Order: sequence, then structure tokens, then C-alpha cells
Amino acid sequence: MTISITLVGATGWVGKELVRAIAAAPDLTLAAAVARQNAGQDAGPAVGAEALGVTLVASLEEALATPSDVVIDYTAPTVVKGHTLAAIGAGRAVVVGTSGMTGEDYAEIDAAARAAGVGVVAAGNYSITAALMQRFALLAARHVPDVEVIDYASAKKPDVPSGTARELAERLSAIRQEPTSRPIGSLIGPQEARGATVGRTQVHAVRLPGFVLSCEVLFGAPDERLSIRHDAGSSAAPYVAGTLLAVRRVREQPGLRRGLDTLLD
Repeated sequence: MTISITLVGATGWVGKELVRAIAAAPDLTLAAAVARQNAGQDAGPAVGAEALGVTLVASLEEALATPSDVVIDYTAPTVVKGHTLAAIGAGRAVVVGTSGMTGEDYAEIDAAARAAGVGVVAAGNYSITAALMQRFALLAARHVPDVEVIDYASAKKPDVPSGTARELAERLSAIRQEPTSRPIGSLIGPQEARGATVGRTQVHAVRLPGFVLSCEVLFGAPDERLSIRHDAGSSAAPYVAGTLLAVRRVREQPGLRRGLDTLLD
């Protein structure tokens, strides 16, 4: 059975690669696509591909007028929550590739998805190797209580921490043991130097030229340390396979699943 897709953010960094990949996949079809600045153009030529017969529209509201099975969102932190709730309200399963939402946002989305009986998959990073980093880190956290996350990104990235780091920190917080490090409130000096507390995990966001996206998980134990790190390159290609895996699996169960690693088995 062919899965029909509404793609929001079709001419963005990942969106362009997804348009090409969906067009090439025998079990997928692009039903509608949103790209505000390119509205009115055919989605194919807009991303440097052959014509697809799908006209880009300026808003998700317009795109939802065309039937589809799954909505993929690769837009901006300021609009992704609204897009996700609107898609759920229209009875569509959703694959969320945009970062910037909080744990409270995801709880609201999970409740809405369960009420509507639709599935949502959200991941801070759809790279398979990034998902493996998260899987390994969650395993390590069951054995080593002291863990912190360092989030690296370009100087222009607007959200802190990245979706990869936020998702990882929140999931680590749910399973980790009590740390042995001194409580933040008992420290002398600027407490901000210890980073932000996300859940029960400290996250340090570095924003510098030269980085694309990197995430490092540091574990410390007496007389030893463990570092698990993922570094992304400049291409969006690594995120395509994971996103399409989520598209093919998102309708299996209602409610929210966070993290691509939840789909790997």
C-alpha cells in the first residue's frame, strides 16, 4: 500500500532531500507540500528535480485540504507545535523533525494523539548513527549515575539546546540514578556555568562557527570516564532514511514515540 505524505518545509535543508527521496520510493507518494516562499511552484523543480505535479502551498492549513496519511514537519521551533496539533486534529499521523519543543509540549501532543487515535514519531535527530548514540547512552545511564550532555551547533542555530540534546537529556533523566556531583544550588559562583538543567540532566550548549550538529554524552565514574559522541556532516542525506523509516512505522500505534531508536528493533 502506498503511503501518501504531506511535507511541511519542503524546500528546506532536509525537505529538499525528502522530496527527491519520496519521489523515488515505490511505496511513498507526495500528496501535498508546504513552502511559503516558493508557493505556487511545482515541488520538483523547486528542489532541483523533475516536475511532480504537486504545487507548493504557503500554509499547512492549505495543505491539509488534500488527503494524506502522514504529515512530516521540518520547519521552525516557533511553529512546529501548532503544526503538529493541527495535523493531529485533521486525523493525520505526524513525523516531527523540527526541534525546539519542551517535555510539556510533547506531553500535550501525546495526549492529543491518543485522543485522536493517531501516531506521532518525534526525534531530535533522524540519523541512524545518532539514534545509536542515544541507544548506547541510555544503556550506559543504567549503570553509571553521573552523566552530562554537551550540545554543539553552528553559531546561527536559534534554539538551545538542540532537539538531539534536549531529547537525550529528558530520556536520560527518566532512567538515570542519583548523581554524586554537588547540587547546583550549593555551588559558589555563577550557577549558569554548570549549564542548563533539562529534566535531571545538565546540558551545555556550544554555538560556534565550524560546527553543524554534534552531541556528546559524558559519563564519569571513579578513576574512569566514558564519552559517546555523534558528529553530523554538512549534508542532510543522513536524516532522510530515518525520517522515511518513521513514516513507514508511525501508524502502527496511537500516541507519541520519541526518539528514532524506539523504531530500530
